[in-house]
Amino acid sequence: MSVLTIIEFPDPRLRTKAEPVTVFDAELKQFVADMFETMYDANGVGLAATQVNVHKQVLVADMSDERNQPLALINARIIEKDGAQVYQEGCLSFPGIYADVTRALKVKVKANDVDGNEIEHEFEGPLAVCVQHEMDHLAGKVFVDYLSPLKRSMLLKRLEKQRKQAATA
Repeated sequence: MSVLTIIEFPDPRLRTKAEPVTVFDAELKQFVADMFETMYDANGVGLAATQVNVHKQVLVADMSDERNQPLALINARIIEKDGAQVYQEGCLSFPGIYADVTRALKVKVKANDVDGNEIEHEFEGPLAVCVQHEMDHLAGKVFVDYLSPLKRSMLLKRLEKQRKQAATA
């Protein structure tokens, strides 16, 4: 396994729409394993293939404290949504930036597993937020797109300031 490079906003590759996965082979399984290693190495709870510059519909997540509940969804699509929740989101492509985002409280998702089998999951609460966040990445959308122009501008200025400080440190 290897740790992949996570691209950071405002890299335009984050706006690329991912293509469906059509081949379920050893290469895909290795890529998913590398995504988990990358996510765990970065102390993240979710990662979309778009964030590592692979534009295929692959996402991984693990919100467990013990890091022992890995979830890989391929070609995921939401088939039902219910309720609403506000959750403070962060993103590995926006290091150190957090904002409140409103998303569905519950989602039902159809997807494929790494072997190509069709699976269906229902997610609620923080895991539902995570899955929706990562699915947005695969559609070329990032969490700051949900913010007002003023709030988004303030967060992006803070991100720039952090980068400048890190470059001079």
